[in-house]
Amino acid sequence: MMSLKPPHWQVLTALADGLPQHVSRLARLAGVKPQQLNGFWQQMPPHIRGLLRQQDGQWRLVRPLALFDREVLEKSAKAHGFQTALLHECVSSNDEILSLARESVQKAHKHLCVPHFQSKGRGRQGRTWQHRLGECLMFSFGWAFDKPQQELGALSLVAALACHRALAALGLNTQIKWPNDLVVGRDKLGGILIETVRNSGQTVAVVGIGINFVLPKEVENAASVQALFQTASQRGASADKLLATLLGELDSAFRRFEEQGFTPMLADYQAANRDHGRAVRLLEDGKTAYEGEVAGVNGQGALLLDTADGRKTIVCGEISLRPNDNPLPEKIVRNCRYLLLDGGNSQLKWAWVENGSFSEVGRAPYRDLARLGEEWAERSEGLKKVVGCAVCGDAKKALVEAQIGCSVEWLPSMGQALGVRNHYRNPAEHGADRWFNALGSRRFSSNACVVVSCGTAVTTDALTDDNHYLGGTIMPGFHLMKEAMALKTANLNRPVGKVYAFPTTTSNALASGMMDAVCGSLMMMHGRLQNKVGEGKPVDVVITGGGAAKVVQALPEKFLAENNVKIVDNLVIYGLLSWIGQA
Repeated sequence: MMSLKPPHWQVLTALADGLPQHVSRLARLAGVKPQQLNGFWQQMPPHIRGLLRQQDGQWRLVRPLALFDREVLEKSAKAHGFQTALLHECVSSNDEILSLARESVQKAHKHLCVPHFQSKGRGRQGRTWQHRLGECLMFSFGWAFDKPQQELGALSLVAALACHRALAALGLNTQIKWPNDLVVGRDKLGGILIETVRNSGQTVAVVGIGINFVLPKEVENAASVQALFQTASQRGASADKLLATLLGELDSAFRRFEEQGFTPMLADYQAANRDHGRAVRLLEDGKTAYEGEVAGVNGQGALLLDTADGRKTIVCGEISLRPNDNPLPEKIVRNCRYLLLDGGNSQLKWAWVENGSFSEVGRAPYRDLARLGEEWAERSEGLKKVVGCAVCGDAKKALVEAQIGCSVEWLPSMGQALGVRNHYRNPAEHGADRWFNALGSRRFSSNACVVVSCGTAVTTDALTDDNHYLGGTIMPGFHLMKEAMALKTANLNRPVGKVYAFPTTTSNALASGMMDAVCGSLMMMHGRLQNKVGEGKPVDVVITGGGAAKVVQALPEKFLAENNVKIVDNLVIYGLLSWIGQA
């Protein structure tokens, strides 16, 4: 990061909430004349420079930043008993508190360090924490316990639960991935790292928390607070309000843990645990250590896993957990290797199947498939087959095959497969992605099911509980709807705003109308399928695609409470995986 001087920080802090500021005030903060302000702004980091919008002598940023005014921060933290140090740049906020803890327990207890930028931030299991200025809310604090270190095993779960509650208080629906990751479906929102120091007969827990505040759209497998606010029922909160709410919940939870331990919080933690009752794989050093169903956690914060060999107790912090959504049928020979391809309209996704499972999905635009070619050079030896489905057209298929240097078995929609009967009048014109989404949904629901895909187009398909695929609807995706409004109307070529129940600006009306269209399509299909299979039978929803989390956030709370709604990334890949298992 470029080195910024105090005037730069003052201007950034003034603009951080995204609200307009007059150039005369900003010029005073910068110590320059108003006509020199544009040149001053060019000294800002590149990713921030592009956020600026100017109109009628007012400057604003198109999205808020997690930057703080020192006085406001100190006042907010003091309300919860924290002493605060605001640092524009540091190596690691945890290191700052660890140093204090080694010097004095009293100095470290409830001392809060909030950095704007960390050069060497770190997460659990030695991972680095990477971020750009203003995009991540980061802080560390110390808490002194009259307990030995071995009695603090559940503390990271306590911290995660406190953060979950704080976000819920702001109207944001998140979950916890054991032990302490904050997630939205498969996307990570934040993480927690706890380190301890023994000094003067006490244990100082140094708690480091990082939460994605705002992220550019191209960041994958990550959620941000501001993106969640776009689909929440209220206006987005500032970083000040978010941090104040977090500190309040953390203070309350840590006091309770001191007095009562973790046991009184078990039920709340398990209700927030994304994977409770689900089949999972536990990975250690990238390899599967256990497979089983999550039965809960114990009073020490350890995971309880029911395996084929009985219940296992997994100690917090040693094992990485990932949903085991991709078991392969027994017909697949375990040492066979496959490459699965999902050729969408705008990008290609792929997964390497090895030893009966896949752990990640690669993706790239068709204009640059170099990463696929590189992986092919490294991993194609001994490959049994390359299988895919595509809606992208022959030219893009040819680009894929040229990159890997071999032909692909591109699978069409079928009249019947895996026990599912396709009622589409002409399966040849039925999108292969819709078909394999339907096949993949059977890994996540055995009930009647509405299968929704949010991509370039939004498709909403119906599958009965006795495996009849009834067809479904196609409508433009969010980007196509926005593009059509911009091209075909005189006054609607403007940025899309946020989703509100009763929008009062044109930008927000656009966002809300598009979201209502998608949610309405989903709920209409759900109602039709419910009538088809009969009242009393459950009708699940499986939703996939880049806009899935936003759609789920926007669905009515009553609908979510009464129905089983699951977000599943890469549903086409799961459908292909099931098909090769039976082929």
